[in-house]
Amino acid sequence: MIVGKVVGSVVATRKNEKLLGSKFMIVEPYAHMAQGGRIVAVDNVGAGIGETVMVATGSAARIGCSLDTAPVDAAIVGIIDNSIGLED
Repeated sequence: MIVGKVVGSVVATRKNEKLLGSKFMIVEPYAHMAQGGRIVAVDNVGAGIGETVMVATGSAARIGCSLDTAPVDAAIVGIIDNSIGLED
């Protein structure tokens, strides 16, 4: 599980048919949460830019967003209301 801040969105007019109707957000993981910088995650919880979110990765992402057979490896699975010590 990765915690980060939503910093943008992605619009894809052409995509895999199993991703039709999916919303994609750009997430900046907090320090020490993930290597490699920003990630694109499917969002089915309604996160907005500026919100702190929990992101599942790998096969847990597909299960967490009910897209078991879709090509997804990151999904926003929760919006964090309050966090202490995560932004270090």
